[in-house]
Amino acid sequence: MLYLIGLGLGDAKDITVKGLEVVKRCSRVYLEAYTSVLTVGKEALEEFYGRKLILADREEVEQKADNILKDADLSDVAFLVVGDPFGATTHSDLVLRAAKRGIPYRVIHNASIMNAVGCCGLQLYKFGETVSIVFWTDTWRPESFFDKVKKNRESGMHTLCLLDIKVKEQSLENLIKGRKIYEPPQYMSVNQAAQQLLEIVQNQRIRGEEPAITEETLCVGLARVGAEDQKIAAGTLQQMCTVDLGGPLHSLIITGGSMHPLEIEMLSLFPMPEDSSESQSIDGL
Repeated sequence: MLYLIGLGLGDAKDITVKGLEVVKRCSRVYLEAYTSVLTVGKEALEEFYGRKLILADREEVEQKADNILKDADLSDVAFLVVGDPFGATTHSDLVLRAAKRGIPYRVIHNASIMNAVGCCGLQLYKFGETVSIVFWTDTWRPESFFDKVKKNRESGMHTLCLLDIKVKEQSLENLIKGRKIYEPPQYMSVNQAAQQLLEIVQNQRIRGEEPAITEETLCVGLARVGAEDQKIAAGTLQQMCTVDLGGPLHSLIITGGSMHPLEIEMLSLFPMPEDSSESQSIDGL
């Protein structure tokens, strides 16, 4: 049996009881290590689970999946995913590969940012399509995702923005030369995401377009959701450029404009930090 097990969002203890029971009896246990991270490292997980974990990076999962599935029809193999197993589309591919080989599989779900984002008080059924914001480079500055933000705003829906993570990635030079040298991990902050969004807004204005959002659009920044030190701050998109939410992982919500009174009241619980520039109340928004 192949088990896909969600680990939740916080630390080693966020795994479900059912998931932990499976981990303890599996012959091999893989830890997916590129779509998200917990607030603790591999060693802390191994200590709590009482099992050695095999790190599975993007190359292992997407190009060498047969290594993970090897003998899974004869013994139990676990594939651990931060959040919920289907929070990333790449894991559907692993299920399809298992099915084609006649390997039975079972999914043990857990909390993911897709539902835990409700902790800020915005109602989950009022979220539209989720978007990903990637790190821009000198030669690659995609804006196509912004169409989805516009569509959500026109429908009065909030937009959850998942922010880029770069783990075990190579520079273009090392990739071309075939050198297995990897760049340091990078985790996009709310500040970086907001700055890129504002640049898109400016680009649209230059092109004579009416942007779907402005500097004054109400947004919510979230950091380390599910951890004891999680932080949430509600303010304008401009304020999101400077708010200090601490270490990764960060997420950003662009509100839909039309908000329920309960949503506004809930967001008032998360004002901008006092030391943040242009700190102000969101009462009346």
